Amino acid sequence: EYIVEQAISGLGGLDILINNAGIYDHHPIDNLSYEAWQAAWSRTVQTNLIGPANLAWCAVNHMRAQGGGRIVNVSSRGAFRGEPRSPAYGASKAGLNAFSQSLAQHLTPYGIFVGAVAPGFVDTDMAAETLSGLEGDEIRNQSPLARVATPEEVAHAVLFLASDGAEFSTGAIIDVNGASYLRS
Repeated sequence: EYIVEQAISGLGGLDILINNAGIYDHHPIDNLSYEAWQAAWSRTVQTNLIGPANLAWCAVNHMRAQGGGRIVNVSSRGAFRGEPRSPAYGASKAGLNAFSQSLAQHLTPYGIFVGAVAPGFVDTDMAAETLSGLEGDEIRNQSPLARVATPEEVAHAVLFLASDGAEFSTGAIIDVNGASYLRS
């Protein structure tokens, strides 16, 4: 609640919430103790799903009072294809998608529009170690563009959902993965 109140105070209001926090750690089911497994799930779900849900709750109270707003949640292609070495990540991002769509249905009458962006690999600090390792070329070659997304490419999709004129896209999940994973 404090973060949202600080943003409202510092910015003079709150029109857009972008939930872009996320963690990804390896925790394959067959390679961890039960305690480590539980810790990985707790940490990942808390950051990737519960945190955005809590921020949305705080933001929605303000947005309703001011007559509307936008919420954009940053998900992942892992929500659709699974994440074998990090199942809590895939599950938390799938939950974030369902959360986004649930809010879109409920909040539209209040002028609050909600969407999600589902990137594949993005050239960020979070992916740097993986992309520079042995599997980096394999990951880049999953896309016919033979590369991963830039943060700016993801930002364009976020900007669209946060913009005036995108109201009828409420509930949408925009894939930004360079055709590395296609869903029907």
